[in-house]
Amino acid sequence: MRSRVGQTIQAYARDHQSLYWFTIVLFTMGIIFGAVLVNSLPLSQKQELNGFLQYFFNSLSTQGIPETTTHFQEAFGHYAKTIGIMWVLGLSIIGLPMILLMLFLKGVVVGFTVGFLVNQLQWHGVTFALLGVLPQNLLVVPALFIVGVSGISFSLRLIKTRLVSKRDVIMPHFVGYTVLVICMLAVLTMAALFETFVSPRLMQIVLN
Repeated sequence: MRSRVGQTIQAYARDHQSLYWFTIVLFTMGIIFGAVLVNSLPLSQKQELNGFLQYFFNSLSTQGIPETTTHFQEAFGHYAKTIGIMWVLGLSIIGLPMILLMLFLKGVVVGFTVGFLVNQLQWHGVTFALLGVLPQNLLVVPALFIVGVSGISFSLRLIKTRLVSKRDVIMPHFVGYTVLVICMLAVLTMAALFETFVSPRLMQIVLN
C-alpha cells in the first residue's frame, strides 16, 4: 500500500513537473515585484505603514494575541476561501489565468511583507521575517502550489476533453482533484494553528 502511494506521488510529480517549475518561477517573480514595490512607496505611505507596524509590535509584546479563537477563525477562513476560489477556478476553462494571477499575487504579498520589514528594521527585520513570516508560509505556499497546479491541470484537461477530444472521462480526475484540495485544506488548517499559537510566541521572542 505504501509503495503504491509512493509510486502515485512520483508519477503525479513527474507528469506535472513543468507546471510546478512554471508556477515557482511565477511566484518568484511576484516576490521580486513585491520587494521592489517597497522602494517605490512614497514617504508618507511608508511612515503610515511603519506606524501600524510599531503599534502591532507594542500590542504583541504586551498582550500577545488575546483573542486566539477569532484569530484562528480569520486565518483559517482566509486560507479556506483562497483554495476554495482556486478550486472553483480550476473547474472552468477560463479560470486558468486567474489561478496564475492568484499565485503571482501571493508572491507579491510575501515579497512586500519581507521587503518592508527588512527596509524598516534592517537585520532585525530579517530575523522577524524568518521567525514570524517564514514558518507558516512553509506550509501555505506549497499547499497553494499543489492546489494551483492541480487546478491548472484539470482546466487543461477540460480544454482537451471539450475542445480537442471527447474520449477522456473527466469524473475520476474531478474526484482526485477535489480530494487533493481537501487534503491541502488540512495542511492549511495546521498553518492557521501555527500562525495563531506558535508564530506570536516566536515574534515575542524577537521583540524581547
